[in-house]
Amino acid sequence: MPKRFTIGEAESLLPRISEFLREAIILKTGYQEAEQAFATMTRRITSMGGMALDRRRAAQMRLNRDRTAQSLKKTIEILEETGCVVKDLDIGLVDFPTLFRGREVYLCWKLGEPAIAFWHETSEGFAGRRSIDPEFLSEHQGDTPS
Repeated sequence: MPKRFTIGEAESLLPRISEFLREAIILKTGYQEAEQAFATMTRRITSMGGMALDRRRAAQMRLNRDRTAQSLKKTIEILEETGCVVKDLDIGLVDFPTLFRGREVYLCWKLGEPAIAFWHETSEGFAGRRSIDPEFLSEHQGDTPS
């Protein structure tokens, strides 16, 4: 069962989430660049019939791409171990499961926002974000302590 957060619990994690989210965004960009460079080299080698293959360079490019992918995967795992759900690295979007009137919904936060100010149904996503109002504040809950 996933962890469910109160707004306070989720907001207390934002400094840590922000740090790892920024790292994941940088790693994703690095991975995309490494993948593109490797694909370009592969196409060039193929178009030249494999004649101009620099095996050391190709191996280094593949190793760089693979290491970046592993670092990205590990960073996302660290983020998700907190209980949050990484939704979109391109915009730094993260959701936190919570209960509202007995049903699971998400607290929604985007990198750069000063606090968690929105929520949405699990089926709606970012486009369905609604402002957290007094009713939501009084009716939402996290996990009850055991």
